[in-house]
Amino acid sequence: MNKFTNESIQQILEYLQNILSVKEAEAIVSFEVLNPDVLKSAYAGEKTIIDNIEYIYRGYKSWTDLSEILFCKMLTPQICTTHTVIISYQKLDISDSFHKSTLEQKEKYGTKSEFFSINKNEEPAFLAHYLRALKNVDVSSKKRILNLGINSGDEFEVIKNLTTTNDKKLVGIDFCPSAIEVAKGRFKEENFTFYNHDINELDSLNLGKFDLIITIGTLQSSGLNFKVTFMSLIQNYLELDGAIILGFPNCRWIDGEMIYGAKAPNYSFSEMTLLYKDVYFCKKYLQQKKFRVTITGKNYIFLTATSIRK
Repeated sequence: MNKFTNESIQQILEYLQNILSVKEAEAIVSFEVLNPDVLKSAYAGEKTIIDNIEYIYRGYKSWTDLSEILFCKMLTPQICTTHTVIISYQKLDISDSFHKSTLEQKEKYGTKSEFFSINKNEEPAFLAHYLRALKNVDVSSKKRILNLGINSGDEFEVIKNLTTTNDKKLVGIDFCPSAIEVAKGRFKEENFTFYNHDINELDSLNLGKFDLIITIGTLQSSGLNFKVTFMSLIQNYLELDGAIILGFPNCRWIDGEMIYGAKAPNYSFSEMTLLYKDVYFCKKYLQQKKFRVTITGKNYIFLTATSIRK
């Protein structure tokens, strides 16, 4: 087992990349480093001398970030000496991802899929920013709420926990039959309505207009014309004084972990041109339509827009 004292993070990164490149999935790589609890209020890179040995300080945040970059899961650190700990990384199985699902299109995100085991509400990197988006649009004042790509209803669960919903009409739509059945079982109140329906044929439902439209990770689906669908929502389904929350995925779900950075076609690494292009298009369009727009988030980029047309 290697011990790192005053090596740079660049040296450590290169070393671990070389080691992990020849390891199978689930293999564990361990190394000894300075215990982050030894120093208080120190920044990564600060140097300290302990027992005549020079160490470079790094907090646990640095080590968890590094594990994510290396497509690993960081295991519980173990105390080694009075001032060092053992960090262990377990290599993720990059083939274990719902993105590679072989299920039929309608059930790609259904109850038998890898995706269905994901609960975004238990990921702080999602939930904190979604809560901020709901606050930005003043969700408590919204009476008719539409969610496109609702799946099993996680976004509605947050709203239900956050505010009184018995005075609201909440409508969820998803292409996946099994997911919609689960959503119906979770929200049996009369003011919750769910449709198993193709968003391309939204007009056939005669839904009317809404005070708030939410769609997270749905409009970028390959079966939708992103720009056309987005503009239609604003023009045909949003009240004059309404608001919208758009969620753009900037992560991948791999082997039980949410890994930062969207995977773009034809790239072996995270490349975010398409993500920024879509976000910027929506921002400019909404500003032209007299909306106040904010962009927040990390693993999911949240665009929130509130009307200033009145």
